[in-house]
Amino acid sequence: MSQDFGFVEWFRPGEHDRVEEALAGIRGSGARHLRTHLSWAEYVAPGGEEWFDWLLPRLGGEIDLLPCVHYTPPSLSRTGKTSGAPHDLKAYADFVDHILTRHGRQFSHVELWNEPNNLLDWDWRQDADFQLFCEMVGGAAYWVKQRGWKAVLGGPCPFDPLWLNLMGQRGVLAECAAVGFHGFPGTWDSEEAAWGGWDLHLGEMRAVLDRHNPEAEIWITETGYSTWRNDEVEQARRFGRALKAPAARVYWYGWRDLAADVAVQEGLWFDPRHYHLGAVDAANQPKLLARLLAAGGVASVTEVTRLAAPTLSAAVKPVVVTGGSGFIGSNLADDLLTAGQEVILIDNLSRPGVDDNLRWLKARHGERLHPVVADLRDARAMTEAMRDASAVFHLAGQTAVTTSLQNPVDDFEINARGTLNVLEAIRATGRAVPVIFASTNKVYGALEDVAMVAEDDRHMPADPALAAGVGEDRPLSFCTPYGCSKGVADQYVLDYAKSYGIPSAVLRMSCIYGPRQFGTEDQGWVAHFLIQALKGNAISVYGDGRQVRDVLHVADAVAAYRRLMAHLEAGGGSRAFNLGGGPRNAVSLRQVIREIERLTGRPLEVGFADWRQGDQLYFVADTAALEAETGWSAGIGWREGLAGLADWLAEHRGLGRPEPARRRA
Repeated sequence: MSQDFGFVEWFRPGEHDRVEEALAGIRGSGARHLRTHLSWAEYVAPGGEEWFDWLLPRLGGEIDLLPCVHYTPPSLSRTGKTSGAPHDLKAYADFVDHILTRHGRQFSHVELWNEPNNLLDWDWRQDADFQLFCEMVGGAAYWVKQRGWKAVLGGPCPFDPLWLNLMGQRGVLAECAAVGFHGFPGTWDSEEAAWGGWDLHLGEMRAVLDRHNPEAEIWITETGYSTWRNDEVEQARRFGRALKAPAARVYWYGWRDLAADVAVQEGLWFDPRHYHLGAVDAANQPKLLARLLAAGGVASVTEVTRLAAPTLSAAVKPVVVTGGSGFIGSNLADDLLTAGQEVILIDNLSRPGVDDNLRWLKARHGERLHPVVADLRDARAMTEAMRDASAVFHLAGQTAVTTSLQNPVDDFEINARGTLNVLEAIRATGRAVPVIFASTNKVYGALEDVAMVAEDDRHMPADPALAAGVGEDRPLSFCTPYGCSKGVADQYVLDYAKSYGIPSAVLRMSCIYGPRQFGTEDQGWVAHFLIQALKGNAISVYGDGRQVRDVLHVADAVAAYRRLMAHLEAGGGSRAFNLGGGPRNAVSLRQVIREIERLTGRPLEVGFADWRQGDQLYFVADTAALEAETGWSAGIGWREGLAGLADWLAEHRGLGRPEPARRRA
């Protein structure tokens, strides 16, 4: 496999910030090359020369740069468009010569034009035999070579060996050190029709080059895969396959998704595939490919895409765990596998660290674990994964209130629409497959109607009856986009039991903590506090720190899921249950901080900030219904669980801690 890869990224004048973000990300991915466009039309427009005077040195100073020189200034074009041949064909070579003189120290190769058989790039209706193109580009290539640089002939799209042979017959190939190839299997190139595979098409290309210029290299100057169907693992697979192609260099198209308000050549939002070709999304958030490259380079891409290839015998009826590489999901999957179950694990690996959980599970359980790296929004992947399921634990989702406030549409698509995809996939089996959904206490809202009393280190309800916890009879009151999306999913799961006879249950969870949790400031606060304390970092508390939660150890949560599934499989009724540590494990943030100080033997630096939207002053789950139906109860006290988590972090994350101070009796 070739490691010599780069990315394609076009920058529009004035996008200084986007350039800096892209450079940082591309270099962090391990890429060695960057292909970008140098528009002749933009260069001669007002402000264009100043833009490229900044852009080319900025890029060339950081990474091996390949500028693609194309687009005729309309005032010089025979058609009045950037795709037209210039009236003076030599003007193109003169412009390339100007760029070499002004910026040639920033690159060793220069690409001449882009997709010349694409009507939007070169108007071949005015040049049916490509005579004008050959004269224009051939002259520029000759001059590039004479001046000591190397010319790369822009790749046609789709690939056309007859066109390439014409370039050889007219002497263009003889002046080029490399020839570009564009291919987008699975996105623009149909594998059911014209696409025959990398070896076939590059073999055809090599045969033409060997006739006219055997020393010319093949460069894949554009290939990519659009994630418009949310199938990010397929993008990673296609990347790995492209690197195995018989080419000297590969440029992946592209680094960042197009913003929704940016028009492509065909027009604004002409085809959704155009807008999802990046390794990171339009908001610069990494997709699976970018995350894997940043974490471990091409080796990580190879490893994870290899893991994400489940093989099941027809006789196996596995248990499916969505979000199975996450915190609760990996603990649940481990418990199921240890009990001898075959498990299909579905996860899009979007959270940092969850790929480590996947490796851990695979190392422990081998072939009985069947990972499917897929997104809930990919309905086809859900249908395929659920086809043989005997039971489904649906834990995957967007988990942070803060993220939902920043991007409510994605939050809805993942939590609400994603859950509907799971339910429809279960319904498509034609069997009554039981499903348990991981909901949240946020479906009860902020509990603003509950009168509270502020004690020294905690908020408590004024009504003593609520000290036993909030029951399932509490009216639903969705608030924040996260509460709404989870609440919608919660109700859909229960309705599918009524409408379609699918045995289902909902667990409205409080705060779960424990091993394999990679807590952040936005989600998983118990682990986050402890991790930051062990690192010697400050902790931020939003609000006054007196807010109370009933924390539950993940081992107890796993036991609850297992007990509840057994209850459903035995014919138990479909309903919602609250799940938390209950009054015995009801603690305030301040209490947890004090216990962490005792465990670490040092005081913590704590900063306070404004309350977050939708935050509850108090939530303790009344788990009496779950206990009565299943016989489950929480067994691990919060202090014991916190100490166990500290030990796990010391062993598995290298976060050691000093001997704790002795707690007073």
